[in-house]
Amino acid sequence: MIKDKNILIQNGVDLNKSLELFGDMTMYDESLGDFMAEVENKLYKIAHFKDAIDMPNYAILVHSLKSDAKYFGFTKLAELAYEHELKSKEKNIIFVNDNYNSLIDEANRIVEVVKKYLSSGSNIISPTIKKEDAPSKVFSIDNNKKTILAADDSEIIINFIKKIFANEYNLLFASDGEEAINYINQNSNYKIVALLLDLNMPKVDGFKVLEFMKQNNLFDSIPVSIVTGNDSKEINLNAFEYPIVDILKKPFTPEAVKNIVERTINSKQRY
Repeated sequence: MIKDKNILIQNGVDLNKSLELFGDMTMYDESLGDFMAEVENKLYKIAHFKDAIDMPNYAILVHSLKSDAKYFGFTKLAELAYEHELKSKEKNIIFVNDNYNSLIDEANRIVEVVKKYLSSGSNIISPTIKKEDAPSKVFSIDNNKKTILAADDSEIIINFIKKIFANEYNLLFASDGEEAINYINQNSNYKIVALLLDLNMPKVDGFKVLEFMKQNNLFDSIPVSIVTGNDSKEINLNAFEYPIVDILKKPFTPEAVKNIVERTINSKQRY
């Protein structure tokens, strides 16, 4: 059954903006299901790190929440999460405590709106996936397949890539630049043929990964393409200061992602 998009629109969801990223409602709905499967655990961890006054980890989690909210058109939630990200990076505990309820109230409101939307086309709502059921960041290595490394802090984008390529490639996933660099350093084990890199990640961002690869002359062995929802022309131009293959901006349609992966892998023939 067709779901009622007005439920989202009437509750402040910028659906048109989000479809610039996802391309169509089918991909949007599938990705929204992924969001619902992990948002409860994410909100739990945000509360935990706030109570523990662990601002570095709090900043990482609200950054991830901001990214998800931005992708799905949850404009107010994205703005609130971004404020918390900035203030927690400044270790402004007073701001975090004083404004925490506003953030969580909006997150819970969005969760209820999404539940109502997803159930508008069916009587069944997908159950929440528990932490222990979350998918692994790495599949078992099949020597008959090529290996792609995707570095992105958003589970939404990671799941998007997984749905497209899980049967075709070995997939490695890094949630920040530090993890990506660790995989790159172990490339003799994986034989990575392409790196899909987000630029805006916590702890170690994508530009630090690019700089690491430049300093170690790795672009000739691991070709890189940027996959980002960031519209900043300056940031994207800065990325081309490195010998990357290409930048994929929204929409992230399956066809567009497949094309950039193919171009990235085939670019090794240039070296």
